[in-house]
Amino acid sequence: MNILSPKKLLNSKWTATTPVDKEKHFLVVTVEVDDDQIISECVLQAVMSKRDINIEWHDLKDPHQWVQGWK
Repeated sequence: MNILSPKKLLNSKWTATTPVDKEKHFLVVTVEVDDDQIISECVLQAVMSKRDINIEWHDLKDPHQWVQGWK
């Protein structure tokens, strides 16, 4: 399981284990926190196309979906 801190999530780099629309390298560009300090939104941006995708930040902990860094 990937270990990550919600505080260090912004601008982190991720590789999709299964390419999403032929793209596998992503950067976290938006992390929104609500009043209770719980992450309410996480947006990844594809490096090549600059396309944004919204995901649940907990999905980044699944090593079958995401690997931290660019591989």
